[in-house]
Amino acid sequence: MELLTTIALTLATLAILVAFHEFGHFWVARRCGVQVLRFSIGFGPSLFSWTDRQGTEYSIASIPLGGYVKMLDEREGEVADSELHRAFNRKPVLQRIAVVIAGPLANLLLAVVAYWFLFMAGESGYVPLIAAVETDSVAAVAGLEPGQEIVAVDGTPTPTWQALSFQLLERIGDTGRIRFAVKYPDSEVTYESEAVVNRWLSEQEQPDLFGGLGITLYTPDVLPIVDEVVAGSPAAAIDMRPGDLVVRADGLSMPLWMDWVDYVRARPQQPIDVEFQRGDQVLSATLVPERMTDDNGEAFGRVGLGVAIPEMPPEMVRRYSRGPLEALGASFVRTWDLSVFTVSSIKKMVMGLISTKNLSGPITIAKVAAASAKSGLESYISFLALLSVSLGVLNLMPIPVLDGGHLLFYTIELLAGRPVPEKIQMVGYQLGLFMVLGIMVLALYNDFSRL
Repeated sequence: MELLTTIALTLATLAILVAFHEFGHFWVARRCGVQVLRFSIGFGPSLFSWTDRQGTEYSIASIPLGGYVKMLDEREGEVADSELHRAFNRKPVLQRIAVVIAGPLANLLLAVVAYWFLFMAGESGYVPLIAAVETDSVAAVAGLEPGQEIVAVDGTPTPTWQALSFQLLERIGDTGRIRFAVKYPDSEVTYESEAVVNRWLSEQEQPDLFGGLGITLYTPDVLPIVDEVVAGSPAAAIDMRPGDLVVRADGLSMPLWMDWVDYVRARPQQPIDVEFQRGDQVLSATLVPERMTDDNGEAFGRVGLGVAIPEMPPEMVRRYSRGPLEALGASFVRTWDLSVFTVSSIKKMVMGLISTKNLSGPITIAKVAAASAKSGLESYISFLALLSVSLGVLNLMPIPVLDGGHLLFYTIELLAGRPVPEKIQMVGYQLGLFMVLGIMVLALYNDFSRL
């Protein structure tokens, strides 16, 4: 059932993104007087279709991995003399540029609308308060201390964990100085410092931003209180229930959840005498952790318990509310920042400053889509906006077969006064197709590696 839900969410997400993208092409093409023959969500045989009064067929196709808008074009078939004025290839180059760029812009507009909705609903985030600093780390060199709040990185305010993460993401792979501004919660005095990094976190497949600085941010202590018991697990076999508090294991006190987790992981298939409190009763039983293996083939124990996550104290949560105009402005800024970040990340990946293992394909997208949907509507909309920005920016890359490749050829035509020769265009499309397929294969390989 969970797999079917994940697949359904993934297809719905792709359908939304593709529909907006293709509608951008469609809407501008219609405004430029181009005859649109087909508007398709998906590829392959049509599952369901209808035709409007202007002769455009709308189709839901059987392979839901994209979509397209087919326009009247002499390069794709004969066009009657009476219809030449409606052919895409006969339109002025500026109109063709407008049609091509409209798809990516529609995705960016979708992101703006999504962020506007989120900002209107109000934002909240955790205060980035330092709980611990590792010796000889980037943070230690910069003089950061436990109890300080990181208020800015490189001059940009970081009022929440999310803002801090975004600023640090922009520095992955960089060599140079990272500047920090910090303060103590009960003071308005700000202290500034810096540290030097060299290709920071460039080799990590899934960079640990806070760990890369050498800091741990404040979170409430997680007590070993059971929130979930997996059916058929060793914990279920001894009748452990949600709400139980793990007290001792083999006579050793378990004050925190991670103490219990570490103890269990170190003892696959070894009996553990566990004491747990249920209400006023202290119960005891013996369980044997299942033997599991990690990506490196090392064994660890698992008993099938999930923990109850405590809520942040109210003083550690920041909430923001914006009016309609302020929210709209902030949504444009957020979309622009993400677009710049996407371009910067691609550049760093090409230069080898970010590992290509960070590329993700449909499997990772499916997992994140399902996880974000479980976290709530706001989380899913935020993920949808992020994907929409990525799709819009990637399609503007000057690679033939992508919208950016067409835009490149039409821009050359505009400047040179004549079209790029078809032979050159065909070679470009073949190279572009090779590049895109290569990237897709690498992304899929990364997906399966993460599994």
